[in-house]
Amino acid sequence: MGDNNNYESVIPGDEGSDTAGNQTSSDNPSDVQALKEERDNLYDRLLRKQAEFENYKKRMEREKAEYAQFASAELIRELLNALDSFDLALRNAAKSNDAAARDLLRGSELIYKQLQDTLGRFGLKPIEAKGEKFDPNFHQAVATQATDEVAENTVIDEMRRGYMLNGRLLRPAMVSVSAKK
Repeated sequence: MGDNNNYESVIPGDEGSDTAGNQTSSDNPSDVQALKEERDNLYDRLLRKQAEFENYKKRMEREKAEYAQFASAELIRELLNALDSFDLALRNAAKSNDAAARDLLRGSELIYKQLQDTLGRFGLKPIEAKGEKFDPNFHQAVATQATDEVAENTVIDEMRRGYMLNGRLLRPAMVSVSAKK
């Protein structure tokens, strides 16, 4: 019990309560005002840092989604060369009159369609060019043909198909454009 008496004298608020309680009332009003301003400045900085962090998180999420959407662009761009060769082979095989070649052609067309559908699920869409008005944003003119059959600056022939990937131009279509005679 004698030990408890030693600790009772150290309890906060028992001793020196007069000096601790009256300390804020004796502070200078300008010091209080300075502390309030510092508190307000720190609170404002905290709010700004929180807003910056939220903007950073949103930007990172947006960049991550964009990266995932367009990360496959290089692979698809390389596959387009094989797709072009496939398309050219199908066009040339269609000219054949051989029955065995026709069966092979039908099978190849199904494989070609399956490849196009698969790439389409990843956001690849062909640009329709033939018969459309020439648009330098989507078409690359490699030839002109003088004709009166269609309006001037109309795409007459498509040499190589163009593609969009998730709304962005991946490759422009190589086209032949009409000109006045």
